[in-house]
Amino acid sequence: MQTASKKVINGWAMYDWANSVYNLVITTTFFPVYYTEMTGASPFNGQVSFLGRTYVNTALYNYALAATYLLVAILLPILTSVADYKGNKKRFMQVFCTVGAVACSSLYFFTPQYFSIGIICMMIAAFGFYCSLPFYNSYLPEIAAEKDRDRISAKGFTYGYIGSVLMQIIGFLLVLFWEKIPFFNGAGDAVRLTFLLVGLWWFGFAQIAFKRLPVGNAIKTTEQRKNFITGGFSELQKVFRQLMKMPVLKRFLFAFFFYNMGVQTVMLAATNFGSKVLNLPSTKLIITVVLIQLVAIAGAHLMARLSGKFGNFQVLIGVVLFWILICIAGYLMQTEYHFYAIAIAVGLVMGGIQALSRSTYSKLMPVTEDTASFFSFYDVTEKIAIVIGLSLFGLIEEWTNDMRNSVLSLIVFFTLGLIWLLAALSKQNRLKSVSHETIQH
Repeated sequence: MQTASKKVINGWAMYDWANSVYNLVITTTFFPVYYTEMTGASPFNGQVSFLGRTYVNTALYNYALAATYLLVAILLPILTSVADYKGNKKRFMQVFCTVGAVACSSLYFFTPQYFSIGIICMMIAAFGFYCSLPFYNSYLPEIAAEKDRDRISAKGFTYGYIGSVLMQIIGFLLVLFWEKIPFFNGAGDAVRLTFLLVGLWWFGFAQIAFKRLPVGNAIKTTEQRKNFITGGFSELQKVFRQLMKMPVLKRFLFAFFFYNMGVQTVMLAATNFGSKVLNLPSTKLIITVVLIQLVAIAGAHLMARLSGKFGNFQVLIGVVLFWILICIAGYLMQTEYHFYAIAIAVGLVMGGIQALSRSTYSKLMPVTEDTASFFSFYDVTEKIAIVIGLSLFGLIEEWTNDMRNSVLSLIVFFTLGLIWLLAALSKQNRLKSVSHETIQH
């Protein structure tokens, strides 16, 4: 196949520009900082009540996100089945983008008086964000030739990081100079205004992607005609059976399941760690995350270049080893300067491992028109991994009263991912060797 026009490619990348401000400004920076500071002070003092139970404040944050990811994992097979059947995955992207953006903007009203409503809005925003992603990701094999997928996948993440840095700078300036803004009574007002702006940014810039991306082709199967719900899980089961017959891709998915469990948990919990364990002020945390995004831009392009030179699996193996070192350093961290150094290290590999994982999967998956269902399987794998990672992270913190132990436990996930990556590389090399010998004979 031919790679699509530059206009389409840039349009696809613009959805990363649009929605990444939610993922990196809200879930990674402003919201967790605001949440931890708000719930650490009176009237909460570190203990919060939600749906009739009292939690450690940061543990509830992890549990709420984990519950959202579980719901996403359950619903995605149904949604992608309908999208493939109707050939309207762009419409699904639009719906979930709108739901997520509106919920994100609604966080403007998140105050102690409306704590439970704020948690629900946070969950709905995360639900909209993550439900839109498999439809967005599934465009990659449709618009990019195999040789261009690493580069284009990295381009999407780069657009996302640049957009996020711009919005983080806007938010940081609002927080820094809140006294000069009429009607603001504190830095909290500036943070909540940032929530509103992120939702508007997400929805507004997404329209560029929606204008340029193709609608998608309808794929009608007998099972889908019978029942969309059972058809969705039948599609997932069909994809699973196909994947299990592909030894390299099967091993890669097991690897992705485990190492991504660690990656996503670190990304979602890092700011809470800096705020709660090291008592870093919000301004320093925001500056740190901006620095992470800038480093991540270079990291995503570096990984794409290295994969072209050494191979996807070789680079992924090296990156996962680096993540293990990051977890050990996180456990031993004592000062804010240690935090900054580790943050730079995280930025270097954060975007790279996500972009390379997405492009590796698109390269290994079979040639098919059923891209939404295949990326649904990919995203369901990711969400289940996050559910387990965040739940265990929160439980270990509650059991030991020390978030450092939660960070150290992530080494187990990265190690299992590393083992499966080595198995995938070994199998790939054996298959290439057999193929080469067959050609020679």
